[in-house]
Amino acid sequence: MIRFLKKLIGLALLIIGIYYLGQNIIFTSQTSIYWWRDFSAAASVISLISGIIAIFFFPRNFGDLGWILVGVGIALVFVSGRVILRPTSLWYFFLSFSSMTAGFQLIRRGRINF
Repeated sequence: MIRFLKKLIGLALLIIGIYYLGQNIIFTSQTSIYWWRDFSAAASVISLISGIIAIFFFPRNFGDLGWILVGVGIALVFVSGRVILRPTSLWYFFLSFSSMTAGFQLIRRGRINF
């Protein structure tokens, strides 16, 4: 029961960290006169979805490929120029990233290593 509670708290910390960090990132979509910008926007969505499916549903067979696809998807989002990063304070970023890291450690190890 305690182990389940630790994982639940870790999941909550991870979601809170992602939520607060994600509030300062805006993804937009609009048509472009350059054909490669539309291609990279569509390819980034397909790559991210494929990577997430590979990581969560086939971790032993395609886990490494899934992480590669997620990385390619993130890179293509920035190439397409459709990401707006709003300014954030260092303290806000520190708290969000610390919450994500602590949550991930609780899920994986059941404890937080400092």
